[in-house]
Amino acid sequence: MVSVSRRSLLALGAALPLLGRLDWAVAAPPPEKPDKVRLNYNESPYGPSGAAREAMQRGIATAGFYPYDSMYALAGLFAQQQGIAEEQVAVFAGSMAALRYAVLAFTTESRGLVMAMPSYEVPRQAARSNKAPVKEVSLGADHAHDIPAMLAADPQAGMLYVCNPNNPTGTITPTEAIRHALANKPKGSVLVVDEAYIDFADVPSVVSWVKDHDDLLVLRTFSKIYGMAGARLGLAIGHPALLERLAVFGGDNVPAGTSLLGGLASLEDVKLLPQRKALNNQLRDETVAWLKGRGFTCTASQANCFMIDVKQPAEQVIEKLATQGVMIGRVFESWPQWVRVTVGDKREMARFREVFAAQVERAG
Repeated sequence: MVSVSRRSLLALGAALPLLGRLDWAVAAPPPEKPDKVRLNYNESPYGPSGAAREAMQRGIATAGFYPYDSMYALAGLFAQQQGIAEEQVAVFAGSMAALRYAVLAFTTESRGLVMAMPSYEVPRQAARSNKAPVKEVSLGADHAHDIPAMLAADPQAGMLYVCNPNNPTGTITPTEAIRHALANKPKGSVLVVDEAYIDFADVPSVVSWVKDHDDLLVLRTFSKIYGMAGARLGLAIGHPALLERLAVFGGDNVPAGTSLLGGLASLEDVKLLPQRKALNNQLRDETVAWLKGRGFTCTASQANCFMIDVKQPAEQVIEKLATQGVMIGRVFESWPQWVRVTVGDKREMARFREVFAAQVERAG
């Protein structure tokens, strides 16, 4: 495979409108494609950017040293870009680790967890391992978090979890609703806002709110739009006292220097995020429109995944597509006839439509 640098691609397309060169927005040669089309784990089909790959290669030489300098540099750069203090940012080996530690830190047997249903299941799993009660509140009619119902679910809650955009639906909870949750949550509780997918959405982040709220924790990850799921790199943003409570469960939980350098390069590449966002959203919206045109209902996603009402047990659809090498899913118990689909690249989404039409639409 001929290697094409990110700079040469951008230079070649500089005179073209952004949408005219979206296929180049991967900012790196695509990884070798496996036989299967992987649309089941919300991974990026593009992998790390070209600049991130180069930085990660350089990081191999630093593997004999603890990566603290790179960790502090990453936290410092993110803080500078967001207009917050460096001590309000902690680095973890993936935001999943920080989320689990948050549940362990902020819930007890008497102070439980409140979350939406369906939503990312890791908080529920962590709470149950902590013997903390869990209250799951159905999403509203617009598939946003039902904040009033969540606030009423457990007056003694220790933690409220809001995934925004929500996984698996990709839907948005309005900023004002999150502000209402922060202002009216149970006394002494912590609001955790998981922004793993925020870079795909047309809504503002709440990261800057940590400057004024010592009971807000925000999570970010490099696994999604930056294509570094396997590198395990995430951030927790909050008051230093909150971050210290997480550190009890995983202090100095930092990934290898290779991951940190890849994260730094990703943050420094100011063109990467808007390019990938535009490409993802174009392919997602095209596919959703295609499905709606065939009578299927989809969630109003602003992420790199969406859900489809397949009008039959979702597990059956997952199995049908899997026989043709297209992996989608998984099934969420509260929505048994809905299935989640990750947004892949242009070729993958074309293959998804082809197989879905043959296996689901024609069989329906």
